[in-house]
Amino acid sequence: MNAPAPPWKQLLAFGRAETEAILTALPEPLRQKAFAIPIVLEPRPSPAMQKEGIADDTLGLFVGESFPEAFSGVHDLPPQILLFLENIWSYAEQHTPTYREEIRRTYLHELGHYLGLDESDLTARDLD
Repeated sequence: MNAPAPPWKQLLAFGRAETEAILTALPEPLRQKAFAIPIVLEPRPSPAMQKEGIADDTLGLFVGESFPEAFSGVHDLPPQILLFLENIWSYAEQHTPTYREEIRRTYLHELGHYLGLDESDLTARDLD
């Protein structure tokens, strides 16, 4: 049986700490690009997202224009990375070190999409 998720404030604190640590550890040219895209931390995809086809168990999502397409006007939404912390906690099987690692992997995966990488590029970088 799955243990309940820690209180939202604790998941959020871990999420913020991990994403800040990742950002500061990135090489400078990449860090500048990463700081340009907001990170939104949510428990799970909203009902509206699910109606749009986003699975309830999605870990993360990049929305908006990728960096290579910036300012093309193709997308209505500004670029942002969404991390679904309760889903990541569940995926990590309620194990805090695994949770923190999965936040890192999921964030870097979605950042890769922002930078223009496709799924095969991400798999080659062990970020699938």
